[in-house]
Amino acid sequence: MVVTGFTATRTHKLTPGQKTANRVLAVGRAPVEHGFAHLKNWRILTKLRTDPDRATQLLRALLVLTNLEIKRCQTIYSADRRPRPARAPREPVTPAL
Repeated sequence: MVVTGFTATRTHKLTPGQKTANRVLAVGRAPVEHGFAHLKNWRILTKLRTDPDRATQLLRALLVLTNLEIKRCQTIYSADRRPRPARAPREPVTPAL
């Protein structure tokens, strides 16, 4: 199922409820989009020729490694260089497979 947001036109403005619904949809979509962006940067998806079950396992493993790297970088590059979590951690990438 594909869920799309509400669209506005010049003559039909969005109601506050429709704007809220679009915002909720965008918040849920962002981590998935970031995950695919990471995979595209690694050029994984361009050369992936395998069955869907194997591809799902591979992509989930890569997303787990990405989340670990994000958390590691937040710990290393905190404001005062002491190993501790950053104040506002990024949302982990969630697989939508």
